[in-house]
Amino acid sequence: MLKQVSLICFLIFSCYMGVESKDLKHLTNELEVNVAASRVWELYRHLGISMLTARELKTVIQSVQVLKGDGGVGTILKLTFVPGNSSYTERFIKIDDEKKVKVAKGLEGGCLAIGCSVQIVRLDIIEKTSDSCIIRSDIGYAVKEEFEANDPKPNIQLLAAAAQIAKRYLESSKNDA
Repeated sequence: MLKQVSLICFLIFSCYMGVESKDLKHLTNELEVNVAASRVWELYRHLGISMLTARELKTVIQSVQVLKGDGGVGTILKLTFVPGNSSYTERFIKIDDEKKVKVAKGLEGGCLAIGCSVQIVRLDIIEKTSDSCIIRSDIGYAVKEEFEANDPKPNIQLLAAAAQIAKRYLESSKNDA
């Protein structure tokens, strides 16, 4: 009984305070891009990557709506997927221009709809050389205890596709310049 009460207190506290990153499971994708990190960051920093991805993946993303904000911290973004009956909403909680890191917390949809209690998307643009970098996309998530047997996982394929789209777009525009 004491263990159950302790667990309940821990879960309530974790939900209130947010789960620590080290307590999360992670799915990660990395892609090297032959463009300066600063140019990739320009695309990823605000809403550019979301709008570009939606434009290029019309068979997957029906719409992108900015529910609040202008692309900075606090912005709430909603992606509606084709055929329009599922969506994912997130809030940008950190944008670090120096480290080129953007973090968003899932609010609705995504793996939250299938048994996860937390979904955190982290995008890092990591400088490799002056003309190349790595786009690291990471989804941290925690599964609700009652859903652990089902082993729900977020899908990192959309973030991987967005990185590929960014790579194509930025490398081709680099060659056009």
